[in-house]
Amino acid sequence: MDESMIINIGGEAIRVIIYIAGPMLICAMIVGIVISILQAITQINEATLTFIPKMVAVVVVLIVAAPWMLKILQEYTINVISNAGMWVK
Repeated sequence: MDESMIINIGGEAIRVIIYIAGPMLICAMIVGIVISILQAITQINEATLTFIPKMVAVVVVLIVAAPWMLKILQEYTINVISNAGMWVK
């Protein structure tokens, strides 16, 4: 196993992490920004107001995107396990 293989494995792992966590993080960010704008407009300064809508939005995104996320994770796992013998040599 040389450096290029390790870099490829690490890069692929980071790509999978971004694909799996990205939709939920982007959704939480958008909901947070929208609620922050509404708080600024109405001058309501309550820090806990954004927590529940963010949680609900992240759960909805997780439910909707779960099959796609599972497929991405499954493909990565199959790739790592099937190539493990070649990487060890």
